[in-house]
Amino acid sequence: MIKKLNYYFITLFVFGDSIQKYRGTWASLFTTLFLFILIYGLKIPTLIILLSLLLVFVYSFFAIKSCLNNFKDKDPQEIVIDEFLGQSIPIILYEIFHPNRGNSMVETLQIYFWFFLLFRLFDGLKPFPIDYIDRKYKNTFGIIFDDILAGFYVVICLVLFMVGKTFFN
Repeated sequence: MIKKLNYYFITLFVFGDSIQKYRGTWASLFTTLFLFILIYGLKIPTLIILLSLLLVFVYSFFAIKSCLNNFKDKDPQEIVIDEFLGQSIPIILYEIFHPNRGNSMVETLQIYFWFFLLFRLFDGLKPFPIDYIDRKYKNTFGIIFDDILAGFYVVICLVLFMVGKTFFN
């Protein structure tokens, strides 16, 4: 029972079985829209979402480890909880550090969409050290951490954009 629950958890319930192509991209898009709905539709406080994401992060290590032997590949495409976590990083940090920015919902969706595109870019290109982690660590740590790094690359881009915007205005 627990193994089945872990499997559904790490595949986000649907991305392991029903979607066969571009699972990571679909999971990232799902995460982007899911967080938008939580933050702007349901108005759940960002701190509660952050704490929930930290719990998901910690539990992901146990869930992936319990299911990893059931897959042929050492980094199976069915596991998309890592994309969920990596895609969440720029969104949640943006919301924490810009709580009263006054953007419309459309503007916020546009910003989230840029986060989605940049995350998919970094997750696909795998710049250093993401490529190193992806090649060297074929375990639970490697599965999760390469996407965490891709999320932080998006944050670095956001910070550089904000600094450049401030500097050149």
